[in-house]
Amino acid sequence: MQVLVTGVAGFIGAALTERLLARGDSVVGVDNCNDYYTPELKQARLARLEKQDGEFHFHRLDFADMAALEQALGGKAIDRIVHLGAQAGVRYSIENPAAYIQSNLVGHANLLEIARHRNVEHMVYASSSSVYGGNDKVPFSVDDRADNPVSLYAATKKADELMSETYSHLYRIPLTGLRFFTVYGPWGRPDMAYWKFTQSILGGRPITVFHKGEMWRDFTHIDDIIAGVIAVLDNAPADDGKAKAGGSTKPHALYNIGNNRSEKLTDLIAILEDACGRKAEIDWQPMQPGDVIRTYADIDAISNDLGYSPTTNIADGLPRFVEWYRDYHRV
Repeated sequence: MQVLVTGVAGFIGAALTERLLARGDSVVGVDNCNDYYTPELKQARLARLEKQDGEFHFHRLDFADMAALEQALGGKAIDRIVHLGAQAGVRYSIENPAAYIQSNLVGHANLLEIARHRNVEHMVYASSSSVYGGNDKVPFSVDDRADNPVSLYAATKKADELMSETYSHLYRIPLTGLRFFTVYGPWGRPDMAYWKFTQSILGGRPITVFHKGEMWRDFTHIDDIIAGVIAVLDNAPADDGKAKAGGSTKPHALYNIGNNRSEKLTDLIAILEDACGRKAEIDWQPMQPGDVIRTYADIDAISNDLGYSPTTNIADGLPRFVEWYRDYHRV
């Protein structure tokens, strides 16, 4: 099977590609390796993939550029697509909204067109827990309304879901959107709090903590995320008129992928302090625009449909990240 993976140099994309190659799939990877965070980390992920056994073809391009995307794919047969590429980050969307419109909206539409014209078996795409906005009801269920995003990033992800519903209705393309909850682990993203905290604690610098630490996140280890993505990829929603997760009667499903636990930010800090072997100096700051108090995934839909069951809690997962971080940075 040949799988097109966008965002292949990213955290989830690289980990997924590693797993796909290990099981014998061929992967065509696309990424523009932009400088939203250090491109050197993306290059290091790609270097690992290039060394792995299996058929892996990488194309450095912007998937929002349809002409470049079609030229790179050429006559390649694409069986399935995992569209993970996007401009990420809630706070950055406040500073640079144009990047989100181009990558997350135009880019997503391009991938839907590729899926349509190549008659792919299934396209899985990245949505986000951010679509739930400031919902008070927890845990967040895919059956909940998600009509009040509090950041442009969240709005683009909700728009991707709506575009996908339309394409599934018009062209009967099997599509599944994944609402990822805070993903962490080795080879992660330097813009995420757990990375910044680790970097600052080990470097003897203060960490910035917002809203007096009264914030909760559903932290999900990368190994659990990849197990969920693989299970989804191998089980396309049927075009049978029955309601899918998320409510669609088309071949379009929506799933939360989280750990089904909401962890307090100060608990995460305490675990990192123990793993780093030193206390954190904290710079307390007020709540940031576009941020939310709590995320918490109801994973009943993906568990019941596909047997998804996360196994890693932060007490185990965070020390493994710190160990990797020390090794990668030689500190």
